[in-house]
Amino acid sequence: MPKSLPSSYRRRRWCLAEYRGIEVGPLTKLRADARSQQVYLRVLKNTLARRAVEGTTFAPLASEMTGPLIYAISEDAVAAAKVLNDFAKSNDKLVVKAGNFAGKPLDKAGVTALASIPSKEVLIAQLLGVMQAPVAGFARALAALAAKKEAEAA
Repeated sequence: MPKSLPSSYRRRRWCLAEYRGIEVGPLTKLRADARSQQVYLRVLKNTLARRAVEGTTFAPLASEMTGPLIYAISEDAVAAAKVLNDFAKSNDKLVVKAGNFAGKPLDKAGVTALASIPSKEVLIAQLLGVMQAPVAGFARALAALAAKKEAEAA
């Protein structure tokens, strides 16, 4: 790995995007958005990045490492893809090129599909809502039954 990347980043998700022609202001906003999502966003020498991925699960990305690229790396499965994809929607000069998920290379369509998946926190909240619904319904039924019994007793 290049010295600028910690070795623990080999286990994380990578997304690559070409940033040719983006002005400093929007690029600074992209970096701020990435930082808020805990996404490691860097511009690296492609030669060093290709050497770094040799022999890793990211090796298939080496063929995509050409041109001016920005590398988004995250521990969260969808954060890197989501940050780049959301920025690309508002700025047509950022072109998502490739990514990696679960050791498999992704093309642009795959990264876009990955970005559409809700975050881990949202998925957990949805699961808890589904699990809580039967209990809440049971509690409402008991409360209605208790109210009916009180009305009959009065």
